[in-house]
Amino acid sequence: MTNLRFIPRYLPFGLVTALAIAAMNGAAVISSVAMVGGAPPAAGNVRSSVVTILSSYGTFCTATAVTRDLLLTAGHCVDPDGHYKLADTMPGQVPALKDVVRTARHPQFDIKRLLGHLATADVALLKLAEPAPARVTPARIGGENELIAIGDVLTVAGIGVTVRGADRLDGLAHAATLTVTGHPSSLEIRLFDPATKGVSAGLGACTGDSGAPAFRDENGSLVVIGIVSWSTGPNLTGGCGGLTGLTPLQRYRSWIVDTAKVLGSPLAP
Repeated sequence: MTNLRFIPRYLPFGLVTALAIAAMNGAAVISSVAMVGGAPPAAGNVRSSVVTILSSYGTFCTATAVTRDLLLTAGHCVDPDGHYKLADTMPGQVPALKDVVRTARHPQFDIKRLLGHLATADVALLKLAEPAPARVTPARIGGENELIAIGDVLTVAGIGVTVRGADRLDGLAHAATLTVTGHPSSLEIRLFDPATKGVSAGLGACTGDSGAPAFRDENGSLVVIGIVSWSTGPNLTGGCGGLTGLTPLQRYRSWIVDTAKVLGSPLAP
């Protein structure tokens, strides 16, 4: 992997604070329709399972509820020494902030590999002190025998910025329908907007979408088969709107299931 740029997840704390204050005051926070590239707001179970995670470092990421009190996100979104909150930032409403009491990052996660643009176990779980808000619906994760092929279609839903470089979130999950490209494996999946094929700017993940789920339709039921780890701009430049990179859950599903039990939040069969 060369010239791939991982999604920047760091945001000055003042900007995150401004987001919270604006939401608390019922103010409008960016009115736009994108992850980037014009993706519409997510609907149904896709929207209801996706939440925002804020950290004591002033960072923000996307996460997926996998039980009423357990969230799945990217490993690089969780530092063992950090403190985290779920932020249910529905536009025009006071955000519901829920404390995270325990975190677990996959033991094989390697930040040096991540920064070196190499695949790693970029997976983590966050245990809430109490159940997520009532509107949040847990999603089901895919099985260990998921087969992904070039041309497969996945839906990625994140709550990151809607325009690269923006300093506000709009509080909505936006969903992009993307196509598998490259050489998908149990270590990494690359996606692009089928309309632009990663050559010109199109749909894709951006800042704050780290940890976002990639859903696959399996016989009419949506399951999470990967989470967002990185992005590029068009033609492998830096930024967003080119490729979206996933860490597949297939290889790490057993760890997720076992760790969920240890945290007291076993996954549904």
